[in-house]
Amino acid sequence: MKRFIGILQFLTRIPIKIDIGFDEEFEKSIIYFPLVGLILGSIYLLITYISLNIFNIYISSVIFLLSEVILTGGLHLDGLGDTFDGIYSYTDKEKILQIMKDSRLGTNALLAILFLILLKLAFVYSIIQKNILYPIVIVPVVGRLSIVFACYKNTTPREKGMGNIFIGKTTNYQLLMSIIQSILIIAFLILDTYELIFNILFIFILWIFVRLFTRYITSKIDGITGDILGCCCEISQLLYLIFLYLALNI
Repeated sequence: MKRFIGILQFLTRIPIKIDIGFDEEFEKSIIYFPLVGLILGSIYLLITYISLNIFNIYISSVIFLLSEVILTGGLHLDGLGDTFDGIYSYTDKEKILQIMKDSRLGTNALLAILFLILLKLAFVYSIIQKNILYPIVIVPVVGRLSIVFACYKNTTPREKGMGNIFIGKTTNYQLLMSIIQSILIIAFLILDTYELIFNILFIFILWIFVRLFTRYITSKIDGITGDILGCCCEISQLLYLIFLYLALNI
């Protein structure tokens, strides 16, 4: 329970005033990532549901995205920006890592964040228009699952960093349990068999995407960092929305 509270404090800005102390095996808390996604998603759903009863769909979609940023502190968006600034600077490994560590946002970062938010807004709006709300819960679940996928059997080029806690330390058991948790969450939320199949199918598509993405990043900087994990989370969430939108419109 302490590790679950610890990872909730680590990944979110949910005000939990509990001192759990130092945990020498904090990396084991990665098994709770999908559950953190579920808690975030449940809060997003509540906020969006209330918003839909007050405002129109467009404003409610914006409020959903705003709640994402507030409850995560923009942690993963920051990783997205740093990744695009570094990787697409088209320079050597050391310079890329230096750029990614810089707290200032460059043009690539701003464009990446801008277009990601615009695309998420468009697809969230289109899905909510169909009176389908369960993706609001599943989006953060698949985002955190993608981080588990990225940490599995990967390395990091940095000696220090938040990502080092988890990168390369995910076990087969933790990977399997994270997948099972995600599937159970999806199965609990979706009653329609057709939609259930497509949502579960996405988990396997997500695995392929994350492994290819991290392999590409590794070819650039000899591993992945915490910023890459955040980037992975954000892109995976967008991919889920795109995939679901296409599935619902076939």
